[in-house]
Amino acid sequence: MSGRPVKRSLTLKGHRTSVSLEDEFWQAFREIAKTKGIAINALAAEIDVQRDPEIGLASAIRVFILDWYRN
Repeated sequence: MSGRPVKRSLTLKGHRTSVSLEDEFWQAFREIAKTKGIAINALAAEIDVQRDPEIGLASAIRVFILDWYRN
């Protein structure tokens, strides 16, 4: 486990944004997107629409991944 966040760019609604996640979260995020049959940007957009504006996108993605594997 690296433990250090890795910054990557995503495109949400036609706009580029950077998200910092640990490599293990990036791997899990890609696996979930593949399982759902959608691009990682589309999955990020789904999470972005559903998140509370007070919560950062990276945190929302981490919680989404945790919930996915819990269920």
